Amino acid sequence: SDKDRTKGGDATDFHQEIQDADVKFDVRYAINDSLQFGGFFELQDTGTNEGDAYVALYSDTIGSIKVGRTCTVLDDAGIGSDYQFGIKTFFDGEDMYCVDEAVRWDIDKENFYAAAAIAQDKNGNTGLNNDSTYFDGKVGYRVADFDFTALVGLGEVGGDVVGSTKHDETLWSVQAAYNGVENLGLAAAYYSMDNESVVTSTIALAATYQLDVVALAAGFSNSSFDVSGEDDFSTWYVNAGYPIAPNTTAYAEVGGDNADNNQTGFAIGVKAAF
Repeated sequence: SDKDRTKGGDATDFHQEIQDADVKFDVRYAINDSLQFGGFFELQDTGTNEGDAYVALYSDTIGSIKVGRTCTVLDDAGIGSDYQFGIKTFFDGEDMYCVDEAVRWDIDKENFYAAAAIAQDKNGNTGLNNDSTYFDGKVGYRVADFDFTALVGLGEVGGDVVGSTKHDETLWSVQAAYNGVENLGLAAAYYSMDNESVVTSTIALAATYQLDVVALAAGFSNSSFDVSGEDDFSTWYVNAGYPIAPNTTAYAEVGGDNADNNQTGFAIGVKAAF
């Protein structure tokens, strides 16, 4: 697939890639029995310092508040259990949700959870633009075997690339997950993005199934655009993962889309967390 994350070479070549290599440091100090203060620092992708770096306050009653370089709430959006290819959402290829200047609040009270974030880009370092502010948030509720989530984002983006102009952007999504059947997980989502020049609507479906020790997963999405002559865009993936050690999974995945001249992609690899 032309959407693969390789760097250099032809799309038909066989590529070797370290997709993720992160080291995280999370230090917290107890102020009292219900309040902690901490700092978080992450080295990302074989040693660069582009990962999260923030200070935070953690409370049993009001949740956590993070200040610094981190991702905002819409970075949490998305369904599916893909390794390489995935299905489309409204934030594909965007880095605007992970910024240097962010304040994020999260709370999780078993059935109910919520989050909100404000991001700035006064230095022009991210997918936002100089002197801009971006807000997003979510609310969710778990009941029986269902998990429902609604997300929204509002902000001004663009203007940081020659020839581009600032424009308002509105994004929202509703997601639902069901885990009421043994070993089977189902999820569906709807995404909408309005950036003044085009409105994109995406429907996505995903499923996972635990077959003994092998985890099977599949996903599909279809996006439509309110632009004359623009065809719908569909993506899909199917994969299998096998645990070979604690927190370590060997996988094989097939994925593709319906874009012109695109090919079906195949990936094999190992995902490990320490």
